[in-house]
Amino acid sequence: MSMQLGLEGMPARLVRVTPSRLATWEDCRRRYRLTYLDRPALPRGGPRAASTLGAVVHNALQAVYGAPPVRRSPARAAVEVDRHWSSEGFRDDAQAATHRERARTWVADYVERHAVAGAPEPMGETVGLERWLSAPVGAMVAEGRADRLDERDGDVVVVDYKTGRRAPDADDARRSTALALYALAARRTLRRPCHRVELHHLPSGTVAGVDHDEESLAAHRDRAEAGAVALGAAADALDEDPRLSESLFPPAPGPRCGSCDVRRHCPEGRAAAPAEPAWAGLAP
Repeated sequence: MSMQLGLEGMPARLVRVTPSRLATWEDCRRRYRLTYLDRPALPRGGPRAASTLGAVVHNALQAVYGAPPVRRSPARAAVEVDRHWSSEGFRDDAQAATHRERARTWVADYVERHAVAGAPEPMGETVGLERWLSAPVGAMVAEGRADRLDERDGDVVVVDYKTGRRAPDADDARRSTALALYALAARRTLRRPCHRVELHHLPSGTVAGVDHDEESLAAHRDRAEAGAVALGAAADALDEDPRLSESLFPPAPGPRCGSCDVRRHCPEGRAAAPAEPAWAGLAP
């Protein structure tokens, strides 16, 4: 357990958090308990097509950017999609084939625009791929895996790939606590300045970015720190008295319960929304 000196020299626990843990805590505390605390872990929902598609695109781009620049090409990118393809969660073979071809096009276009020699929108030198970042930030240890880290003019830029239905904008990048935490952790891990964070939406070709200042990063840090302290305290209280489970981790039923992967263990969630098919998150 990570520690730092607290009040009067007493050791205070540093709570380890990832952006996904924080997001789950903020979204639904019951889902947080069922996902991260209950042991043995309960069975969860099966794979969802949108998540499968996102993983394929991430893996293909990791392979392309992991190769020397002279070996990066749109054709290589399309081949990497085929090499990493999975049909888990799709309705049928026809739907899977349609989205496989879409993914090939997305990744090939992205590489042609950003990654080949003479690309119209080069992104600088890549200094990290699927890089695990972990650094103490206030009362927490912020950690997680960044899709890509680029260096541009001496600064590190955090890049996050997106494949969802909606193209993000600069406000999405500005509001993303995950990207801000990656920026703070990248500073500590790489010992380089890091202010810019970007969302790269492959279906639309959108690059939505923002340059954080110290004030905006501090605001994200404070919010994340408050969540980390709260979830750590709730977990400790549950350890001391399991009877407090429902009061400490109440459900937050709503429309999103239709796609929750722990809905089978949550009566309130099942009542709040009908189950969505595994391919519901795909773009039309």
